[in-house]
Amino acid sequence: MKPLNSIYSLTSELKIIISNKNDFKWAMKYKENVNSKCKLYLQPEWSKKDSILPIIIDFVTKNPQWTISLQAHKYMNIP
Repeated sequence: MKPLNSIYSLTSELKIIISNKNDFKWAMKYKENVNSKCKLYLQPEWSKKDSILPIIIDFVTKNPQWTISLQAHKYMNIP
C-alpha cells in the first residue's frame, strides 16, 4: 500500500515491517520522502523473525539512521 503524499511532511515516524529483502528497498524509497526529523524503524515480521532479524541487524549496522523495532510483548508471550 502506498502512503498518501500529503502526509510525508507531517510524518514523525516511519516503521517498516520486514518480511523479505525487497522490503529494504521499499523502506529506502519511502525514507527519501519523509522529513529529516522523522524516526526510522525496521521491525521483523513475527513469523519470519528468526531468519530476518539477522538481516535487519546487518542492514542497521550499515545504515545507522534506522533503528530496530521489536514487539516486546510477543517475545514475552503476552497476547
